Amino acid sequence: MRFEVQPSRITDAKLTVPGDKSVSHRALMLGGIAEGRTSVSGFLAGEDCLATLEAMSRMGITIARPAATELIVHGAGLQGLVAPTEELDLGNSGTAMRLMAGLLSGQNFTTVLTGDASLSLRPMQRVIGPLERMGATIESNAGRPPLIVHGNPVLRGIDYTLPVASAQVKSAVLLAGLYADGVTTVKEPAVTRDHTERMLVTMGAEVDRVSNRISLRGHQTLRGSDIAVPADLSSASFVMLAATLAERADVLITGVGINPTRTGVIDILQAMGASIGFENRRLFGAEPVADIRVRSSRLRGGVIDPALVSLAIDEFPVLFVAAAAAVGKTVFSGLAELRVKESDRISAMAAGLRALGIQVEEVEDGATVYGGKFIGGVVESHGDHRVAMSLAVAGTVATDTVVINDVATVNTSFPGFTSCLQQLGAAIR
Repeated sequence: MRFEVQPSRITDAKLTVPGDKSVSHRALMLGGIAEGRTSVSGFLAGEDCLATLEAMSRMGITIARPAATELIVHGAGLQGLVAPTEELDLGNSGTAMRLMAGLLSGQNFTTVLTGDASLSLRPMQRVIGPLERMGATIESNAGRPPLIVHGNPVLRGIDYTLPVASAQVKSAVLLAGLYADGVTTVKEPAVTRDHTERMLVTMGAEVDRVSNRISLRGHQTLRGSDIAVPADLSSASFVMLAATLAERADVLITGVGINPTRTGVIDILQAMGASIGFENRRLFGAEPVADIRVRSSRLRGGVIDPALVSLAIDEFPVLFVAAAAAVGKTVFSGLAELRVKESDRISAMAAGLRALGIQVEEVEDGATVYGGKFIGGVVESHGDHRVAMSLAVAGTVATDTVVINDVATVNTSFPGFTSCLQQLGAAIR
C-alpha cells in the first residue's frame, strides 16, 4: 500500500481528527479494572487501540461497542481479570505492550504478550527492570518481545527514578502500583504526558504529584466513569503543518486535546513563526480541550530547545518536515529516543527528506535540517505511520508527485488520514 501525493492547493476548512490514542488505550485498561461501567465516547478505532480492546476482552472484560467510536466497558474490578487462553497480540503498539506489562504484573496468572515484526524489535528492558523490582517475573527475547509476564499478586511498592523520560514506563509502574503493597513513586527526569494520572484521579484514585515525583498508594478501588476522548493532538499536527505550509489557508480543527504535557509541537511551531491559536477552551473530564485555529505562515529555522523533546516526542517527524520548509537551518538534539520508535525516526526522516531534495546532517541524537524546496520522488516510510504521514504532508508542497511506500500502518493511529487531507484540498490517494 502506498500514498501518491500531487502538489496541492490547501484551502480553508473546518474539521476534526480521530480520538486520542493514548487516552483510548488507558480508558480500556482502567475501565476494565474499575468497579462498574465506563462509557467511552470519541474512542480511536485504529488498529493499535482495537488490539488493546481485544486483549482486554480475552481477559474476561465485557466491552460493548454501540458505535465505531463509542464503548461501554463493564469493569470487573482490580482483581477481576482472568487468564487468557492464548497469547495477547498487541500488533504494532508499544504503548499497549508496556502498559499491559504493568497491568499484568500484579495478576495471579501468566500472560504472553506478542506483537508484529516491528514491535518485536522494540526495547522493553526499561519497563521489565522496575516491574521485576516490584516482584513480577518477566521473560523476554533479550529485552525485546515477546514478553512472558508471570504475575505476582503480592507486588511491593517502589521508589523509582526513570533513567529516560517515558510516559509509557511511568504508566506501567503506576498500573503495577495499583496492585502493590505500600506506596509506588515514580520520579521523572522531564515532564511526560500525564493521561494515566488524570484518568486515575477521574476514576477516584488518590495520586500525589510533587514537582516531578508521582506517588500512588496500592489497592485503591477505581470507579467506572464517563470518558470523553479528545481528538488526538498528534494526528492534528499533520493538519496543522499542511495548513501552515499552504499559500493561503485558514483551518479550524475542533475538539483537540491540549494537555500541557503534549503541546510541545505547538510551542515549537509557534517559535518557528506558525500562526496557531486556541479557541473555545473547555474540559473533557480532566483533559483540557480546544479548537485549534491555524493560518498559513512562513516558518523560520532555529535551534529547537531540547527541554521540549518530552512534550513533543511523537511529533518530531512532522517537525522535521516543518524544518525542511523553513527559511534557514533547524538544529534538533536530545532525540535519541526516536531511534527506538516504530522505526529509527531520525534516519527514516533524514532519508525521506534527502530523497525529496532537502539537505540533512544526521547525528546520534538529532539532526540539522536545511530549509529548501521539496522535489518529487519516491520515499520509504519504513513501516512507520508517523513517517508516512509526515512525508505525505511534504508532498502537498512539492514540485512534483511524491510517492510514499508501505503506508498500511497509518491505520494504527489515523484511520481516514487520506480523506482528512482531502477535506483540506490535498491531492492524495
